[in-house]
Amino acid sequence: MNAFQLLKEDHQKVSGIFQQIEPTTERAEKTRTELFAKLKEELDIHARIEEAIFYPSIKKAAETRDVVLEGFEEHHVIKMLLKELEAMPVDTEQWTAKVKVLQENVEHHVEEEEGEMFQKARDVLSEEEINQLGAQMEEMKKQLQQQQKSASA
Repeated sequence: MNAFQLLKEDHQKVSGIFQQIEPTTERAEKTRTELFAKLKEELDIHARIEEAIFYPSIKKAAETRDVVLEGFEEHHVIKMLLKELEAMPVDTEQWTAKVKVLQENVEHHVEEEEGEMFQKARDVLSEEEINQLGAQMEEMKKQLQQQQKSASA
């Protein structure tokens, strides 16, 4: 799987979790708690592999530098929202509203990444580099998932 395929797959998975959260009500505490934990884990792992492998590989080029810096800043906002959500009770209207804001931020990030960033990255990376990045990212993702499983066991 190449780098773009891996990232798009992650984006689809996160979108699916948001779709599961959206119809829940304040009374669905257990469901919301479980889905939020899954969402947080997916977003955390995704951001870590992007920041450690994908972004540095394309940041060096002048034509991609601005979109990469913007990507880092978008991650920062998403992490802040996750942290705030984690500290809030899931059975409140505020939690529901903040999840919606998180979803909108993530959707904006995905649109920019899959549009402008991927296009610019294709201009500065060879097909071989895209495949190598995908393999590195897949390996790191597996390691992070194992760490998450070990930490929650």
